[in-house]
Amino acid sequence: MLTFALMALPVLLQDLGVMGYQQAWDLQEDLLQQNLAIKQKMRTAEIEGNTYEGPATQSHYLYVDHPHVYSLGKSGSEENLLATPELLLEKNIEFHKTNRGGDITYHGPGQIVAYPILDLERIKPDIVWYMRMLEEAVIRTIAEWNIIGERLPGETGVWLNPESPELARKICAMGVRTSRWITMHGLALNVNTDLSFFDLIVPCGITDKGVTSIQKELDVEIDINAVKSRLLVHMQDIFGLAFIDS
Repeated sequence: MLTFALMALPVLLQDLGVMGYQQAWDLQEDLLQQNLAIKQKMRTAEIEGNTYEGPATQSHYLYVDHPHVYSLGKSGSEENLLATPELLLEKNIEFHKTNRGGDITYHGPGQIVAYPILDLERIKPDIVWYMRMLEEAVIRTIAEWNIIGERLPGETGVWLNPESPELARKICAMGVRTSRWITMHGLALNVNTDLSFFDLIVPCGITDKGVTSIQKELDVEIDINAVKSRLLVHMQDIFGLAFIDS
């Protein structure tokens, strides 16, 4: 176990089903603000020399199925969206500029999108470590389907054959935001994803590498719920979480 927490952190688990990108983003922001308000009360009590007797921060883990959408991170370039507004409308694809890290990516059916809202102060307050451990959870998950995932130095996410410029392809994109060590946004793992939607963007702003999915690698449709279940197990083990159905 790689967690630095002394006790398992209670995390409310919720599968949101099909939900638009903005609605899911608003929910994350609401949960973030609830936790920030608690932290502010803790800080105020500390400054005033009082004992804080209110609730602790509450961590969450959200799964969601997004309709077709492209999301652009705050450090990304809109030039990496190759489709015109007219084409987006024709194909019924939304586009959102976000406050997460990273560049542009695609979310849609057949993809596991996970949004952990975690208080890293109760786990380990280190954002670089957090990103590497998110990658580790995905690497361990896809290994159960005999797919070897690796890291690409200088980039986030999980890759296959990253050492080969001709073969390197991304199977999981990641982008997060933190505020006072509360995380939001998260990861998108391609399981049965229609990869043609990546043709209308420069994925993650990287021009010379491809994208892939578990289905493409194995040439068979995958039980996405089985992958979700195994990802939860590895998230739990790595971060020291105790999931509670919400």
